[in-house]
Amino acid sequence: MSMSALRRARKQEGPRASLKQLLPYIFEHKKVIAVVIVLSIFGALASLAQPLLVGQVITRVEHGTPLGSLVWILVALVIVASLISGYQHYLLQRTGTAVVYSSRRHLIARILHLPISEFDARRTGDLVSRVGTDTTLLYAALTQGLADAVGNGLLFIGAIIAMAIIDWALLLLILVVIGVSIVVVGALSGRIRRATREQQEKVGELSSGMSRAVGSIRTIRASGASGREEAAVTALASDTYDVGVRIARVSAAVVPVAGIALQVSLLVVLGVGGFRVASGVITIAQLVTFVMFLFMLVQPLGTFFGAITSVNQALGALGRIQEVLDLPTESQEDAAIAARVREADLRQAQGTGSDADAPAISFRDVRFRYPEAVVAARAKAENEAATLLESAHVTVASDSLPPMPDESGEVLHGVTFDVPRGARVALVGPSGAGKSTTLALIERFYDPSGGAILLGGQDVRLLDREHLRAQLGYVEQDAPTLAGSIGDNLRLAAPEASDAECERVLRAVNLGDVIERSPLGIDAPVGEAGVMLSGGERQRLAIARALLAAPPILLLDESTSSLDGLNEQRMREAIDAVATGRTLIVIAHRLSTVVDSDHIVVLDRGRVVGQGTHSELVASTPLYRDLAKHQLLV
Repeated sequence: MSMSALRRARKQEGPRASLKQLLPYIFEHKKVIAVVIVLSIFGALASLAQPLLVGQVITRVEHGTPLGSLVWILVALVIVASLISGYQHYLLQRTGTAVVYSSRRHLIARILHLPISEFDARRTGDLVSRVGTDTTLLYAALTQGLADAVGNGLLFIGAIIAMAIIDWALLLLILVVIGVSIVVVGALSGRIRRATREQQEKVGELSSGMSRAVGSIRTIRASGASGREEAAVTALASDTYDVGVRIARVSAAVVPVAGIALQVSLLVVLGVGGFRVASGVITIAQLVTFVMFLFMLVQPLGTFFGAITSVNQALGALGRIQEVLDLPTESQEDAAIAARVREADLRQAQGTGSDADAPAISFRDVRFRYPEAVVAARAKAENEAATLLESAHVTVASDSLPPMPDESGEVLHGVTFDVPRGARVALVGPSGAGKSTTLALIERFYDPSGGAILLGGQDVRLLDREHLRAQLGYVEQDAPTLAGSIGDNLRLAAPEASDAECERVLRAVNLGDVIERSPLGIDAPVGEAGVMLSGGERQRLAIARALLAAPPILLLDESTSSLDGLNEQRMREAIDAVATGRTLIVIAHRLSTVVDSDHIVVLDRGRVVGQGTHSELVASTPLYRDLAKHQLLV
């Protein structure tokens, strides 16, 4: 293989973890590991003493000498070694479980604070599998020989020393056999690590595929696509199976190596050793003692070989874990972003403090392009969706697809507008115009590629994200409902809200009947993804959640799209009531919901093509006039 091909192969493997990266997880429990090591040493000493005592017993029997207390000492050593082994096993199992918990805790903390771009570029199921499946492999690495390496090493060295004292020539023959076995295992270990990482990636793809299928089960059933979706997910399971078989094949070559080494070594000892006994070089007692030490030599060797397999599997998984742990969180990115903003003097003339006279939100020549990884992930998702729908003879509607960049790579081009304090501003325009992207930038799910967004006169990139988002209430398009109760969903942004406050806001959005139809009231469950609620009820619950938090600025993305005329009117009344003294930015396709807005911004293909009131835009902006005509508003 050429060097360039080798580099490409290594790049495809992804980041490779080392044993050094595994040790910190173990050293978190160094006190318990220290106890395990001490127990391993005592256990090794107790085991090493047994062959010597057996040799003494055989010698005394040969000479007719009384055994005395030798037998009882031997029995005691066997019992002590067994008790030590049992307690050591318990400590290793407990510590292995703690290591898995620790790694999961770190992963959970990292994943839940990653930038939104990482979630847009990665499959959810793959991230979940790293928390579940990958971390489990760390358990096997610890419990199958890594932590008691000191005890096994002492047993191995002690056995070699004792065997050398008994018959060094016979020992040399044994070491040749063992050396060959170690070379064979070393050659196979790298293949196990690479295959394990590939297997974990396949498991992640399988989790993502199954998650997609289960999450869209109603659509799949209604489209008659159950069989096709089953085939697609089964194909992912088949890929995982193929890699698993490859790992089993390599592991199967490793496992018998220790057994073969023992058998060959035993044959060598019995053949050559028997000859040396007959020649008078060593005694029968020494040969028996040598054979017992041989078993003690091969026992840690077998554990070592098993540990190589387990550790290489763990390192393959750890590479995927470290890949996520090495990603910067939002807060870690903020310091570097703020430094670049200050260096580029993007704070505007207002300085670093809030300006009471400045607009609530200002866009200043904002340009934006999605990261390449996100664009690639969206394109792949669209291709997969298009293939599935095409096979189901369903046409993909253009407005169902997320906005994609034009030839320049940008989705927003020099967007500029102001949102006065306490005003209601509407963003309108065709699908893919960049309306939802605009709200995502205000929330700092992404940062602009150029220009600046100001909150009260201050660049939002100089603000702590939690402080920024505490001032914003965001109801996204198709806002998800979390599994749990109605109260759990409401209190997501206002955890201290009372039951009375929750009930008040529910009635304000016409959800009073939802809490009345269950004796549990606001503690009534909503089901997985809110399946026990209708689409309109889920939308109203999302709006109620934002209204309960009552932030200074509300961002509503198609917040009434799932509502009928009556509920839409009641929703508008509830929003009007809570909007007093607050700033609203509303996205709507139905212009009837925004014609009375204080200011309307018309977007088309990432550019502002018109601003003003409804009547002004009907007169000045052809795109808006066409939208209004189609909706019978002019």
